[in-house]
Amino acid sequence: MKLTSTAFQNNEYIPQTYTCDGDNINPDLSIENIPEETQSLLLIMYDPDVPERIMPSGEFYHWVVFNIDPETLEISENTEPDGVCARGDANGNCGYYGPCPPGEEHRYFFIVYALDAKLDLDEGVSYDEVLQELEDTTQLARAELLGRYER
Repeated sequence: MKLTSTAFQNNEYIPQTYTCDGDNINPDLSIENIPEETQSLLLIMYDPDVPERIMPSGEFYHWVVFNIDPETLEISENTEPDGVCARGDANGNCGYYGPCPPGEEHRYFFIVYALDAKLDLDEGVSYDEVLQELEDTTQLARAELLGRYER
């Protein structure tokens, strides 16, 4: 499976438009080579570089959407994918929240999982609940796109 964007290349800087310093909208994403037996997709965007004084886990979840139709090949700019939204770390938001690091450069991982089932969770659950459910679900494939941003 492969995840790409026309907004930025893997391991390059995310344009300001997609951050809290810009329009705070999601970039477009394209998903390729989804396994045929996929029953749902899970999209996660997170920052693993958060200082422990801000987030004890060192991770900040910006976007979590599950039970996305496996025929979804494109997520357009400024559009939530058709799926079920989980709450991220930005004030318990449900939906995209762009990069907003406290100064130094941070990495932002966009990850799509192809799953063998739908997650049995409700809209607005925490990302922790999604990650827990993910542990009990077969991951058929995984694709990742890394972006960077510094204020």
